[in-house]
Amino acid sequence: MDWLQLGTAFSLGFLGGAHCIGMCGGLMSALSFAIPERQATRRLLILLTYNLGRILSYAAIGALFGWLGYLSGDHPALRIIAGLLLVAMGLYLANWWHGLRVLEKLGAKAWRFIQPLGKNLMPVRHPGQALLLGAIWGWLPCGLVYSALALASTQADTVQSAATMLFFGLGTLPAVLAGGLLAERVKQLVQNRGLRIVFALAIIAFGLWTIYMGLPQSEGHHHHH
Repeated sequence: MDWLQLGTAFSLGFLGGAHCIGMCGGLMSALSFAIPERQATRRLLILLTYNLGRILSYAAIGALFGWLGYLSGDHPALRIIAGLLLVAMGLYLANWWHGLRVLEKLGAKAWRFIQPLGKNLMPVRHPGQALLLGAIWGWLPCGLVYSALALASTQADTVQSAATMLFFGLGTLPAVLAGGLLAERVKQLVQNRGLRIVFALAIIAFGLWTIYMGLPQSEGHHHHH
């Protein structure tokens, strides 16, 4: 296991929490409000199973991309592409450049066929429904997920790529879960401009480091270690 990569993936998910709330916050609030406040344990169980489905979905997509990477061989260019996507994600989070929307629009074409499956599961009454809904929602077109997937595919290994996406999903959990339980308070926090810029700069730094690791001279140095 490449623990540095897993740590990077977790941090990317954690730092991108503001973006996650923007994408999934509405659904999390809907899941919360569908269950009476007095049934706090049931509400938490629904939110946890939804997120479990979402994270397992990321891991499955990661395994698929790792397998495709394995078939195509180890290409340092994949690291450079992953790094560029991470830099683009940082710029997107900071509201400086929205180039990643092009990728999200491409993903939206496939999402049109997947989304109706999720609508059939609403309103969510039990954990089984929540798990399935989360598994479907994991395919939502999202620049942050695409950035993490690019990072996962650099491993060219099914298990490592799946683990990378699993750790990325776990990183997104605090923000998405809090978005469902404390919707308004969390929304105010992630909309804080200064905080978003700090997170964005950290993701850009990850991207630049990933690009550096993909450059030919660093590749030899990396293998030497």
